[in-house]
Amino acid sequence: MRFNEQQVRSLYGQDVQDRSGAKIGKVAEVWADTAGQPTWVSVKTGIMGHHESMAPLSDARMQDGRLMVAYDKATVKSAPTVEPGAEQPLNADQTAQLYAHYRMQQQQPAPQRAPQGREDLIRSEERLRVGTESQPAGKAVLRKYVVTENVHTTVPVEHDEAYVQREPITAADAGKTRADIAGAEQDMTLRAERPVVGKEQVPVERVRLAKDEVVEDRPIDEQVRHEEVEANIPEPSRRRR
Repeated sequence: MRFNEQQVRSLYGQDVQDRSGAKIGKVAEVWADTAGQPTWVSVKTGIMGHHESMAPLSDARMQDGRLMVAYDKATVKSAPTVEPGAEQPLNADQTAQLYAHYRMQQQQPAPQRAPQGREDLIRSEERLRVGTESQPAGKAVLRKYVVTENVHTTVPVEHDEAYVQREPITAADAGKTRADIAGAEQDMTLRAERPVVGKEQVPVERVRLAKDEVVEDRPIDEQVRHEEVEANIPEPSRRRR
């Protein structure tokens, strides 16, 4: 599709998807051909300090507020790149490399005749160029130390308890039992268990530091200037609508 001026302005910072819908990155800059038509976009892939991959706007379209290009993610990420924040227009060699990478037919711009007897005003505007830089954000330290904690538990223990057991002698057993009045004693060994505590060291888990790269949108508020053109045409010379 051919993008108008308003659509080109809206491209900056938009998500870029490949033809299957996979996210590639965000639009960093829009590049025009020698005729001034928007032809390429540079895509930030989210890797800090990495070059921006170039992708063609031909056959691209806007879908749900995202720019969907007609190529797969791998093709775009392996395309020729530009430095982040580059302001120089693409030269002939860069343009040829892009057309060759995407196997596109390079179009030769038609010569344009300069208008006779007319001097144009060039209207300019500022555009917000937003980039990123990598800087230290702190140091993650993993250390281990010894903590003593109280452990409360219970363990079952056994012990013997002695008691006196009485059994009357019946008449049938009287003749078999000898009656002897004298002093005597009987002893019994009693047993008791007591808790015994031991300690052992066992490995319980493996711990290491790791990190993930997270891409998030950070709001930026800034002011940009642009020029407006105002025409002061005498009434007799004004075109009637």
